Formats: sequence, structure tokens, C-alpha cells
Amino acid sequence: MSVRMKDIADDLGVSLMTVSKALRNHQDVGAETRRRVLQRAKELKYQPNLMARGLASRRTFLIGLIVPDMMHSFFAEVARGIGDKLEPQGYQILIANSGERADRELQQIRSFQGRSVDGLIIASAAGRASPQLTDALAATNARYVFIDRTVTGLHANYVGVDNEEIGYLATSHLIEQGCTCVAHIRGPAISTGTGRLSGYRRALESHEFAVSGGCISGCEYEDAAGYSAMRRLLELKPRPDGVFCYNDPVAAGAMKAILEAGLRIPQDIAVIGAGNVHYSDLLRVPLSTIDQSSALIGRTSADLLMNSMQTKAPTVPRRILFSPQLIVRASSQRKT
Repeated sequence: MSVRMKDIADDLGVSLMTVSKALRNHQDVGAETRRRVLQRAKELKYQPNLMARGLASRRTFLIGLIVPDMMHSFFAEVARGIGDKLEPQGYQILIANSGERADRELQQIRSFQGRSVDGLIIASAAGRASPQLTDALAATNARYVFIDRTVTGLHANYVGVDNEEIGYLATSHLIEQGCTCVAHIRGPAISTGTGRLSGYRRALESHEFAVSGGCISGCEYEDAAGYSAMRRLLELKPRPDGVFCYNDPVAAGAMKAILEAGLRIPQDIAVIGAGNVHYSDLLRVPLSTIDQSSALIGRTSADLLMNSMQTKAPTVPRRILFSPQLIVRASSQRKT
């Protein structure tokens, strides 16, 4: 027979409510009592009856997480931060990959509605709120938090970084390293892409550099797109001696194109990305980058969602922004 919470309570001589609170890490239970409960639950191989728990609380303890690219380690780090916060509270996280498609994201929100998730955390592929998106979110009856990307026209909880500051920090760093012709491989026309482009332009203007549209090369996200965009930039006259890339995968592709052209990094062209993905310091030339506090974004969005779910009355949406941090490695370090 399966072990019940009552069995643990009887074994330890405590109340059923005490066991329930200890298993949920409730602050009403003392540290020693919690330790005893968790130890006995482990010894008895206790597994919670999620269906019964859901029926009793009218909750499913399911959280839907929608990301645009699960292969991007930035979002993997965000997901880990979310799990670190939510899983100890008994929540299970269902992850969906939108593939940067707003229509697929909409389908996934509706699918999570069918699973009656308690909450949603979304890194949206939609740059602007559509009636379909607004209606789908309202229909879920779930609380939700947006991360990384804002959605124009949607007043909602949001956790991310200041993307304009990312662009400003990265571009200013290249200028301070002695670059005189700084190019930018830009991202898509969503808040992350437009914000970083704006920061790039602001940095050039503040350092009294001319802003040239020819030094801005568009691409999507993949390293292959960064490779193609960099090859276009290499044909410019004068050739850029520094390039700020939208994110680290794009920067990896750009570095490949530079090295294939027989040029040196950073002596001929200095490179910086954004995201501080886990392999950035393992590349042939370790990549300078801007850290976005990915795990902290995950943990904070989970806290914000839990607070929202625990409050029955509607709450005023919060906007939490973290300051990006410059990480200098060999790819941009011209000055020591």
C-alpha cells in the first residue's frame, strides 16, 4: 500500500497538518520538525497524491513555461531558475518551445488552458499584443508573467534586463578598447532586438561616432545567421574593427566568419555578444559578453508568479528589470 501523510504523522507523533506544511516547506513549521518529517518521508518513500491534492485545493500544481528556443542555453538557465523555486513547492513545470512563432505560442497557451495550469511564464515570440493573444491569456484563468521580452500593448507582470543598457555597455566597451568603426549584428524586431539596437546607437552618439546604417547587419538568432551577417560586414569599406552581436550564438557565427577570412580576433576585429551562455568562455577565442542574470530572471519570475497565484484579488502588474553586467574575455580585450 502507498504511504500516506497520516502514516508519517502517526510515526512521528505530530499532526497531519504539521506533516502537510513541512512537506510544502511552510514557514509555520520549525526547522527540526521539518527535517524529521522530510527524513521520515524519504525513508518511507512517500509520494504525494497529486490528484487528491489538486481536488482538495482546486489547483493542478502545473506551471506552463513557453520559450522561443529551448536549445538556447539562456532559456535553459532561466528554466532551471524557475524550477529551483517552484519544484520545492510541489509544482511541476511543463515546457513548450514556440520556435519564435507567435501562432505556435498562441496554440501552446490554449493547450495549457486545456491542462488547467495554475500559472504561465512566457518568453514571447509576439512583439505586439494581438486580440487573439489577449483573449487566450484571459481564457486561461491562470496568472502569468512575461520574461526577457516585453509585448507592446500588454500590461502584465514582467521580469528581464534593460536591453538598451546591454547595447550601450557592449558598444561602449568596444570603443573604449580602441575600436573606431563599430558594427552591429542586430536581432529581430522585438523588444530585445530593438532595445539593443537603440543602446548601440546611443553609445555611438555619446562617443561622437557617426551612426551608419551600413554598419548594421540584420539576422535572426542562430550562429549560421551570425556567420552570414558578418560576411556581409567584412565587405564594407572601411571594414569594421569591432562588432557587437545581438546574442552569443550570433557572435559565435560572426567569429567563425572572421577567422575564416584570415583575420585575427580581437586584433583585427573585436567581438562581443550578449547572454553569457555556458560555452562562451570555451570558444576558440573566449567570447566577451553581457551577462543577463538568466537564473535570477527565472527565480524572480517564479516568485512573482507564486505571489500572484496566492493573491485572490487582481494585482497591479510589476515590472522588474535587472542591470546587465559586462564580462570581458579575449575576443574584445585589446587593452590590458
